[in-house]
Amino acid sequence: MSTHIVDNPYTGDVAASVEPTTPAQLDAVLEKARGATRALRAMSVDERVKLVLRACEAMEKNTDAIARDITRQMGKPLSQARGEVGGMAGRLRHMASIAAESLADIVLPPKEGFERRIAKEPLGVVLDLPAWNYPLLTAVNAVAPAVLAGNAVIVKHSPRTPLCGEHFARAFAEAGAPPGTVQAIFLDYAATEKLVGDARIDHVLFTGSVLGGHKMQAAAKDRFLHIGLELGGNDPAYVAPDCDFDKTVENIVDGAMYNAGQSCCAVERVYVHQSLYQRFVDAVEPLVRAYVLGDPESDKTTLGPIAQPWHPAELETFVRDATGRGAKLVHGGRATQVNGKGRFFEPTLLKDVSADARVMREESFGPLLPIAPVRSDEEALALMNASSLGLTASVWTSDRDRADRLARQLEAGTVYMNRCDSLDPALPWSGVKDSGRGVTLSALGFDSLTRPKALHYRLRF
Repeated sequence: MSTHIVDNPYTGDVAASVEPTTPAQLDAVLEKARGATRALRAMSVDERVKLVLRACEAMEKNTDAIARDITRQMGKPLSQARGEVGGMAGRLRHMASIAAESLADIVLPPKEGFERRIAKEPLGVVLDLPAWNYPLLTAVNAVAPAVLAGNAVIVKHSPRTPLCGEHFARAFAEAGAPPGTVQAIFLDYAATEKLVGDARIDHVLFTGSVLGGHKMQAAAKDRFLHIGLELGGNDPAYVAPDCDFDKTVENIVDGAMYNAGQSCCAVERVYVHQSLYQRFVDAVEPLVRAYVLGDPESDKTTLGPIAQPWHPAELETFVRDATGRGAKLVHGGRATQVNGKGRFFEPTLLKDVSADARVMREESFGPLLPIAPVRSDEEALALMNASSLGLTASVWTSDRDRADRLARQLEAGTVYMNRCDSLDPALPWSGVKDSGRGVTLSALGFDSLTRPKALHYRLRF
């Protein structure tokens, strides 16, 4: 494999140049990781908490450099990239704050003459395969809880954002972690799939496409390996007739357009009660038109370029498919450039979108906002569930009981009331159907990174 080059989605210049990890180097990484697991296992949870917090501080000291690497590799506006560093730190600190309680032995009720406990032991070496769209957030979901639980982590980041794995490795080294606690490597897809099958890997967390998830699962076919899969979404929103209208409009547009729509939990389809439908479309249009495309390192830019070279053309096919099935294009719909630079896609508003349009069934991963009217809560619910994906869904209403009734029936890992495109680390992050398997974050996030050990002591005969 030759040197890997990442282009800057705005300038077209080289954003990163990475040498692939050789087989000999990879063997050394794996052996060092095995050694780190023994050192981490010998540390108390409190010592691991302090280690992880020191690593967090090391990354925060380099916020500007890390943010600029993100922006240059995948095009996220610099202000949003800086915000991602803060979001990463918030998730890490939350997991650190609950580690002692979450990893403590479970003491069972007294039984005469016996002591019974359930201990939570680290798995060993965790392979973290994060995504490029939120390169820190998708990585820290594994890195922080894995190390807190006593595991070593090997980060093989996305080919679009390979420099981000290096930032985690350097931060843990600076924090004084045992050698090999967090290491960064770079491999192509074939070598990554081979690594998944390596017996020295004890757990894999993959964040990416549904296709990628299937490939990771197939790569582990000869092993009893439970792979954590954080996959895509086609996340619906329902605007009920009693919503707080202005705030609903503002939040849904932001939820669809933030990070140029390149988010697994972005709002990807909106169902609006017919009593509000035209008013909603009219209110959304000026907000969509107001986005400023341009240099992502400029504070004036609110919508950055599309990260992947092939994706603008694919987004155009989503628009053509929708309009070919009767949808009306209100604004946008085209790949474009700004002053001859960048691979941008116009913020796009579609109305009267039919249920069979691809954009209402598949993950578009772009700044598209397709809207359709519904006559009732029941119709909205049926359409929201009519997808092979189930990551998040949102209900916009002033009636908590309405939101709860719908939430209990929605087929999604997370259901929001009056918010979207967000993640609270105190809550489990998971998907259903083709959106994935397993849990990260929250107290439950430690479960997939530990194994239970039964401690059954007879104290007297």
